[in-house]
Amino acid sequence: MSIAAALLVFWGNLSAQNKVSKSDLEHIVKTMSGGFSSEAQSIADSAFFNISLKMKPIWQNIKGANWLYVEQAMAAMLQKPYRQRVYKVELLGDTAISSTVFELPNPFRFIGGIEKPELLSRFSPDSLIYRVGCAIILKKNTDQTFSGSTVGKGCLSSLRGASYATSKVTISDNKIVSWDQGWDKEDKQIWGAVKGGYIFEKRKSW
Repeated sequence: MSIAAALLVFWGNLSAQNKVSKSDLEHIVKTMSGGFSSEAQSIADSAFFNISLKMKPIWQNIKGANWLYVEQAMAAMLQKPYRQRVYKVELLGDTAISSTVFELPNPFRFIGGIEKPELLSRFSPDSLIYRVGCAIILKKNTDQTFSGSTVGKGCLSSLRGASYATSKVTISDNKIVSWDQGWDKEDKQIWGAVKGGYIFEKRKSW
């Protein structure tokens, strides 16, 4: 067998191992749904803050996609989340899962929506603000975890003088590792963790 042929077989087998299905999508959504905390990491390393991350399914009657409402806040300031988003999680062909990111109009009106779902009935998919270039593309690993990132410099951000943002994510059964960083036009980091991603351990399932 030639080297070229051997490579084709190798990549063909790898692709087959990494294919994703509807059951993988359901598993990802179930895993992402819940309350997470970086408390253990913050105790072990003072470079990281104690952060609460909550994600809850919404609009479950809409077929063809899975939607999650997201609140992220300092553990000591749960009533003042610094990030509120909606994620649209869906299959991207048979090789990846995408998590598309949306902002909310007047997000302060929906604070606490995790515990008070009636608040979330006040907006619909067509009222969301699409964050161009900020989708996370997740691939299945051989150990059955999923990892991925944003693509290139397409996720624009003006936070603290940044030009664009990047996100890297790894999802396992009871843990999400998330590394969000902001960069200036010269690719110098402006905000976000420096040493590595935040480790969010699952504390509660919905």
